[in-house]
Amino acid sequence: MDLQALLDDLARESAPFAAQGRVADYIPALAAVDPSRFGIALATMDGQVLGSGVWRAPFSVQSVSKAFALALVLARDGEALWRRVGREPSGNPFNSLVQLEYEKGIPRNPFINAGALVLVDRLLSLTGDSVGALRAFLREESGNAAVDVDAEVATSEAAHGHRNAALAHFMASCGNLENPVEAVLDHYFRQCSLAMSCGDLARAGLFLANHGLRADGSRLLTRSEAKRINAVMLTCGTYDAAGDFAYRVGLPGKSGVGGGILAVLPERGVLCVWSPALDAHGNSVAGVEALDRFTTRTGWSVF
Repeated sequence: MDLQALLDDLARESAPFAAQGRVADYIPALAAVDPSRFGIALATMDGQVLGSGVWRAPFSVQSVSKAFALALVLARDGEALWRRVGREPSGNPFNSLVQLEYEKGIPRNPFINAGALVLVDRLLSLTGDSVGALRAFLREESGNAAVDVDAEVATSEAAHGHRNAALAHFMASCGNLENPVEAVLDHYFRQCSLAMSCGDLARAGLFLANHGLRADGSRLLTRSEAKRINAVMLTCGTYDAAGDFAYRVGLPGKSGVGGGILAVLPERGVLCVWSPALDAHGNSVAGVEALDRFTTRTGWSVF
């Protein structure tokens, strides 16, 4: 199979679907991004990194970062995390307050905003610097020492993060935060504002395709832990459209409102696609289309 030709085909065929979506306008720095941009990259287990479109251009990773934060917390803290956050699909928008109140401050899963705030809180307790630990890990795994926080996006997030602040304060009132709310929010906004390219993210995610082994061959996660992260990505990684994503794409995936989607091909590699125009659920329209076409053309899915 000519993978480069396939990626070129997907970029050409899928990019026009962006016209059906719209950028995340509730964060001004994201609202300014050109919705027609499209990139796709594939990092394979044998060391290849292929791409098409603007696959080397950095973008705001947003909630894609949550998959990596989950990995770091599980690697350091094991199963203890699951006493503070569930593993079930939410069925509600990613920033819902209603479900969190109904379930007494225990987020439904680690990929909705409330769950990700718990991840940041725990990683902050474990390392003293949640963003620093995550950034160092992503730099090492991607091979790009320039990976960093986009200060403009972080400032924009903080200025318009009232709903996230409400989630954090409510969980604190329920005893489900260990650190001051202001510190957790600061690290969360900066984590979401990390800027990486499709190529960077695809390389950084290879440990999820390789049963928890890092780029240098050392073990970050047990095989079971890597399996469990992939399982939660499949069932919860694309907000309240995870069922449709599994139906169409058939891969564990984690999306972000910056337009990125990371998708794991177990024992084969990792795909990352970026197109900023989103559907009503917060997932990239052209990105989902490209991943659907990829698994249809290759037959590479978990089913």
